[in-house]
Parts: sequence; structure tokens; C-alpha cells
Amino acid sequence: MLNYKLKSYISENIKLKKDILKKVNILKNIKSEISSRLQNKGKVYICGNGGSAADAQHLAAEFVVRLRPNKNRDPYPVVALAMDISTLTACANDYGYKYVFSRPLKALATEKDILIVISTSGNSGNIINALKEAKKMGVFTIGFLGSGGGKAKKLCNLKYVVNSRNVARIQETHIFLGHFIFEMVEDDLIKKYKF
Repeated sequence: MLNYKLKSYISENIKLKKDILKKVNILKNIKSEISSRLQNKGKVYICGNGGSAADAQHLAAEFVVRLRPNKNRDPYPVVALAMDISTLTACANDYGYKYVFSRPLKALATEKDILIVISTSGNSGNIINALKEAKKMGVFTIGFLGSGGGKAKKLCNLKYVVNSRNVARIQETHIFLGHFIFEMVEDDLIKKYKF
């Protein structure tokens, strides 16, 4: 039973990774947009719920600190919107959970910036509100989504939708994509590699 389950997990993971090869142009566009915004003194805001919030924090940390030990470079301004628990809980308490990302985004972002949303369903109210606020502000939006993309799909300037409804497999693909794209952006910004 364990062996069968493990083979099933690995098979689905391999299929989803192979699907990435069919969407290389999307990755190029995402990479180019992030690189360009950061080169022009923009910032990246990133958000998600639950495991996706952890992925947002994980990726933000690697951009602020470093992604690879052999690439010492300046920190890049990438902010995970779920990092400030005081603001998050005050907003949830005073205005409602659906505003926990849109409110800080409204306070901090400008037209030079990017909002990256990570959502396995694409239907979380706080993600939808953040995307709508970004649109009003002229902030470029990127979505890493799953389950068909949900409502968020139509609100993102660029999106990568993982073709699965399995939350764990979607999240594994999202973090893989985040690492790959951020590594290519890092190479762009230190002028050593072109994707």
C-alpha cells in the first residue's frame, strides 16, 4: 500500500513538472516582468494563505537574503504580506479577513511594483481583493494558481495554473516554479545569465 501510494505521488509530480515544459513562454514573461520591475526600483509583494503563505515567506526570504550560497549580491525588495502578524490580525479583526492583503498593499505599493499571489484554488476572498486593489492602483499582477485558476485567473496580468486539484501537488509545483523563476531573475540582475 505504501509503495503504491508513493508511486502515485511521484507519478503525479513528474507529470506536473513535465507540463511546465509546455508553458516556457509564460515563465519567460514572468521572469522578464519581475527582473524589469526590480531593475527599475520596483518592489515585489507576495501573498498566499496557509501553505501558500509559507511559500510566499520562503521566496521573499530568499530574495532578501540570497537564493544560492555562491551568489552574494545586494538584497532585493520582496515583501511577504503575511509577515506582519500585528497588522494581519488587526485588519482581520477590524475589517475582516478578506482585507488582510489588500489593505497593506494599498498602503505600500506603487505602479512600479508587482503583486504575486499564490493560491491553490484561486478563489480565496483575500487574494481576490488584493488583485482587485492592485488593478485599481496600476500594480502588475502575477498568479501562481491551481484547480483551474478560479476567479483569480481573470484578475492576473500573468498566471501559471498548475493542472491539478491536489493541494499538495499544486504547492510542490508552485515552490519549484518560484525557485526556478527567482533563480533566473537573480541571474538577470547580476548580469551573468539570460533565460
